[in-house]
Order: sequence, then C-alpha cells, then structure tokens
Amino acid sequence: MTREEALDLMHEHTKSASLRQHMRAVEAAMRAYARKHGEDPETWGVVGLLHDFDYEQFPNPEHSPTQGHPSWGVRLLREKGMPDALCRAILGHGTYTGVPRDTPLAKTLFAVDELCGFLVACALVRPSRSFADLEVSSVKKKLKDKAFAKGVNRDEVRQGAEELGVPLDEHIAFVIQALRPVEGALGMGASTAPVG
Repeated sequence: MTREEALDLMHEHTKSASLRQHMRAVEAAMRAYARKHGEDPETWGVVGLLHDFDYEQFPNPEHSPTQGHPSWGVRLLREKGMPDALCRAILGHGTYTGVPRDTPLAKTLFAVDELCGFLVACALVRPSRSFADLEVSSVKKKLKDKAFAKGVNRDEVRQGAEELGVPLDEHIAFVIQALRPVEGALGMGASTAPVG
C-alpha cells in the first residue's frame, strides 16, 4: 500500500482532526526509527499512518481482542493485501489483542504510539505550540503529573521504551527530534496549516 492509498483510507474512516494529527505524528516517528534501524521508512510510515484509522468508527472501549479497533481495521487491511507482519504490528499495539510484539516494527509502533500523543499534548501547552523548544526534562515532569493528558497510559510509555531496549530519556529525545520537521503538517508551531 502506498502512502497516498493509506492517506485516502485514513481520511475515509477518520474525520477527527486530532486523531488524524496523531496518526501523522506516529507516522513521522515510525519513519525516523525505520531510518535509524535500516528499515524501509515507507512501509513503517504506512503502519504508523494506519494504526488507528478504525478507532473513530470502532473505538472498542470493551477491549475486545477480536472486535472493534484494531481488529476491524486489520481485517480490512488484509482484504486490501497488506502483509501479515504489518497487520500483526498494528494488532500488537493494542495490548488487549493478545498479539505479541515480536518484531522491531511491532515494538516500535507500540513504543511511539502513546508517546507521540503525549508529546503533542506537551507541545500544545507551550507558548510556542512547538516541538522546537520542547525538552526531555519538561516531558518527564509532565509524565509525573497524572492530571495532565490523563488519557495517555504512562505505563505503556515506559513499557514501550523497555521493549525497544532504549532508555526512556533517549526514546523521548529521539521522537521529539522526529516530530520537529513535521510540526507544520501537524498544524503546530508557527504554522497554521490544517491537518489533513
């Protein structure tokens, strides 16, 4: 699946600007980690872009391992010919699916998913609304504040770094760096570009 096809699918199923922003942020982090590990940034980027495309329509608050998000979306992706390893990575980012994260792709998706959401929240409360001046120390301080971005699972942020085998500080710094070049496309910073 090309990026353009993935974007079309994401737009078809996701109307929320904030959820689109999240998927684009995860895409950027996935691409950066792919380059770091000598993997294909296009493939890893598509996985990041599509990991939550079914969330708005099938949110799955019951955490069913086979119904709703991400299972519904993965069934559609399989029908469209997406390779099994990519589908399993998307399934594995939902801890309740029972699908093990046994590849670098799957571990990376899990590691960047919650963190990207948290970093966007951290940047948006800064006067600059930017990643440019976001520091690891500030992020770690906000991680301790349970009232801030309370929808973000702090345990999964830490577990993701552990599964990658990377110190949390290093992981946070790497993802901030990955998000800086795309903040305009995310509708952040000095840019007023819409997220699409």
